[in-house]
Amino acid sequence: MAEQVSQEVSVPLSPEKTQSSPQHLPCSPLPEPPQGNLVILKNMLVSPSDDVFDQLRLHLQEKICDGNGEMLFDVGVGADDSVYGLPEDEYAASVATLRSLADTLEADCVLLREKKSKAGTQGQFLVRRKADSNDFMEVRVAVVGNVDAGKSTLLGVLTHGELDNGRGTARMKLFRHKHEMETGRTSSVGNDILGFDSQGKVVNKPDHGHLDWVKICEASSKVITFIDLAGHERYLKTTVFGMTGHLPDFTMLMVGANAGVVGMTKEHLGLALALNVPVFVIVTKIDMCPPNVLQDTLKLLHKILKSAGCRKVPLLVRNPEDVVVSATNFVSERLCPIFQVSNVSGENLDLLTMFLNLLSSRTPQNDNDPAQFQIDDTYQVPGVGVVVSGTCLKGVIRVNDTLLLGPNGLGDFIPMPIKSIHRKRMPVREVRGGQTASFALKKIKVHDVRKGQVLVDPSLNPTSCWEFKGEILVLHHPTTISTKYQAMVHVGSVRQTASIIAMDKECLRTGDKAIVHFRFIKHPEYLKSGLKMVFREGRTKAVGRVLEVIPKVASLQHQKNHKIMKMVKQVG
Repeated sequence: MAEQVSQEVSVPLSPEKTQSSPQHLPCSPLPEPPQGNLVILKNMLVSPSDDVFDQLRLHLQEKICDGNGEMLFDVGVGADDSVYGLPEDEYAASVATLRSLADTLEADCVLLREKKSKAGTQGQFLVRRKADSNDFMEVRVAVVGNVDAGKSTLLGVLTHGELDNGRGTARMKLFRHKHEMETGRTSSVGNDILGFDSQGKVVNKPDHGHLDWVKICEASSKVITFIDLAGHERYLKTTVFGMTGHLPDFTMLMVGANAGVVGMTKEHLGLALALNVPVFVIVTKIDMCPPNVLQDTLKLLHKILKSAGCRKVPLLVRNPEDVVVSATNFVSERLCPIFQVSNVSGENLDLLTMFLNLLSSRTPQNDNDPAQFQIDDTYQVPGVGVVVSGTCLKGVIRVNDTLLLGPNGLGDFIPMPIKSIHRKRMPVREVRGGQTASFALKKIKVHDVRKGQVLVDPSLNPTSCWEFKGEILVLHHPTTISTKYQAMVHVGSVRQTASIIAMDKECLRTGDKAIVHFRFIKHPEYLKSGLKMVFREGRTKAVGRVLEVIPKVASLQHQKNHKIMKMVKQVG
């Protein structure tokens, strides 16, 4: 969530050598307090001296940077969650000082919630940097759920600002293929954006039914990217690739109030849990659902989320207070907010929009890390050449940088200059960790680039691998899994069939966990240990992580030894 700071920060009356808690001020510490002689931050905000004002400004600046451009500031609440409250005049003066601090940092200060009690007034404010035409915060949300749950319809309503007519007009704005319009079912990975300015207002303004992504990004401080995934079982492989290859920060699980938790809903929930992606639930179609059916659906949802497999804490969101509580605590991954919305009447859509505005990227940024970029799609653009799209995992990539592209069919990496960079169709000079982008590449043909390849900094000395070891948990398999079994492996944007060479058990059944030695079938890949993986073939599903990457040389030696042993057995 947005970096949160409490107002209970202590300041001294005189500079003495006493340590204050580093929890509040890790980088730009305010003056340290003497023992037993504290002045609460409210006094600093009411009438701060020039020195204290500068200290506060530096502290706020540090916290905004840590929060990727935004933070939450509590006025009237102690660092230990004890309620202090402020008299009306002091509260007003504190808020005025906070707004002045925000102005000096080119940020806006917006009230989220306010509470009055006998102790005084307390409030929570969102401080967000104003829109920069060249940079914005990006949060990726994967949209999953069973077929006909209303995924594309909700995205059409959110991004275009027009309610549905009950017969699917909103979703028509998002479909990419003719057969999708005819059937009403998404079959490909779609991308839609929702922009918020520094005051938390939606900036999407459709022009004759079409969205200009460049205008949205230029006016936005934060952009929510919705990854619209397919709900039908036939397109499960596309959905799995969307969840692994597009690296979503959060998952929005859609449930139709009238149909309930059916079909692929549990599959998609299990996939999000396996990949450690926080989940929030949207119950749609509440305008057409009888109250007793809606209550049954909510009871079943609570039961599933509280079960041993999920261990979530469901929270039914009914008002703006619930929105702020759920958004500020969502980072724990245990909390699971549940929204009830209608795309026809618009009920509770304002609460969902407010929640999306408060979401923050979960990807840590460090500009000093060597650059890594994973490719999830390739294009041939007339007049431009080969274009690749994907996600920057680490570091900073700038125009005219030369990175290593690979691995190719031989497992090699080749130097590749970056001709130009686009984010959400907007030309930019650089892209940072956690952001999605498209690169135009020089001197390469489109058939030499594929999904699953990477662009990495030469200092990493990347090596490809044919084989790797992984720890997997079999979620479902109708019979048993043994050596030579083949299935599709998803690791990040890598999607390729792999064969099981060896494992530490004779055979695997549903619920078994084992360390398995895999070998890719078609071509080598670039993997790193610790990555999450999904092992899938038909109704067989297993999840796990990469334990060890076996270099290409060691892999070839292993194959040679295996052939020799096979020949010895035949001779014997």
